[in-house]
Amino acid sequence: MTARTTPARPTAAPEGVAATGVDLFADAVDLQAVPVSRVDWRPPMEGTADDLAVVAADPLRRDANARAVQAMLDVQAVLVDVAPASEVLGLEAGQFLHAGPPIAWEAATGPLRGGLMAAAALEGLVDDPEDAVALFERGDAVSLEPCHHRSAVGPMAGVVSPSMWMFVLEDPASGRRTYCSLNEGLGKVLRYGAYGPEVLERLRWMSAVLGPLLAQAVKATGPVDVTGILTQMLQMGDEAHNRNRAGTLMLLRDLAPALAESSADAKDVADTLRFIGGNDHFFLNLAMPACKLALDAARGIEGSTMVVAMARNGTEFGIQVAGTGDQWFTGPAQVADGLFLGGYGPEDANPDIGDSAITETAGIGGFSMATAPAIVRLVGGTVPDALATTRRMREITLAENPRWSIPVLEFAGAPTGIDVSLVCRTQVLPQINTGMAGNKAGVGQVGAGLVTPPAEIFPKALAALADRTRERAAR
Repeated sequence: MTARTTPARPTAAPEGVAATGVDLFADAVDLQAVPVSRVDWRPPMEGTADDLAVVAADPLRRDANARAVQAMLDVQAVLVDVAPASEVLGLEAGQFLHAGPPIAWEAATGPLRGGLMAAAALEGLVDDPEDAVALFERGDAVSLEPCHHRSAVGPMAGVVSPSMWMFVLEDPASGRRTYCSLNEGLGKVLRYGAYGPEVLERLRWMSAVLGPLLAQAVKATGPVDVTGILTQMLQMGDEAHNRNRAGTLMLLRDLAPALAESSADAKDVADTLRFIGGNDHFFLNLAMPACKLALDAARGIEGSTMVVAMARNGTEFGIQVAGTGDQWFTGPAQVADGLFLGGYGPEDANPDIGDSAITETAGIGGFSMATAPAIVRLVGGTVPDALATTRRMREITLAENPRWSIPVLEFAGAPTGIDVSLVCRTQVLPQINTGMAGNKAGVGQVGAGLVTPPAEIFPKALAALADRTRERAAR
């Protein structure tokens, strides 16, 4: 007797398909009218699989990252004073701070050298900035130290010398403070490596007039809520790194009455108002220490994989991580891809430089480009690029910052808390928008653009985290 067979049922069309990797399969399914979810999956960075497994299994990691994020979000940054670096940072004659991880004069590139040469002349160590080269080559009467090592940050070259006036920001709950120099404007300025007579004249005016007047205004006005201004400016078209127009005007709104009511010379007051009002980047030097104040709250949390600093000295790009203390993980700084001024081109640009990537580390700047689509006119790209960048940064961050919402993305919070393990797992690198300094001392700004950190620094940080995890497990 022959067994009867049941006819095969027609295969039902799938309700949907998830596809990863190359698009060939996804395209074929799509042509058959089947919904396709394309997953942008990438293998982890080469050589990181073992360390990723160790860090992922770390029993401290989840709670440590939650505490790191919360510590950062809890910080309120207020401007409480403006004072010379000699007073608030303890800088003495011959001591200079700079942006990025530690570096010696021999390894410094054009803009950092130019900034140091200008600062040496400003402090009266030399009569002519050109003479400062020999001073720094000898090295016996000068010292160089990262701004970050003194709770400070500096844009571009980041050079700070004793007579420069500093913004002083404080977290009222903890009393912790951070510092940043006053913003000079754009073009031929010290922070871009220029050191001509006009640079020194401006710096002397800032020390003699601008700094003292701002100090009086802050004392008369009372603490200025910098975190609150950041919240508002992100909803007004700024991203607080290369676009600070709304932030600068709100600061001017807060301080202008006290400036007008002061007993200072009327011309000095007018010059101060004119200088701030004509410098859209003025608020950057408040946004930066506000971000550092928040991120420093997360330092030293064992097991946390959250990045607490990204900084560049023009030669190296370095990061620091909450779970590894003050250790730097460095790689070669990259040249930004962007738009150039006048006749300048890529061959004129110095590798990336400055502490201003602290804004991206906190979730604004390049991470919040969606809130400032006009920024693409300065740094290149398109408006869809700006939106895509902010969405992409969510893949490598631990949380969203509810204070810093992005209207065009339905008021979602800015992507916050870069996770070393997520960067290694996805190969998505943090996006930074930045100014570009000329690669020769004395040139100044040559453009602005977009840049990412060197990929190798994240596996280095991951390896250090994995080693700490293994050591704890072995105890």
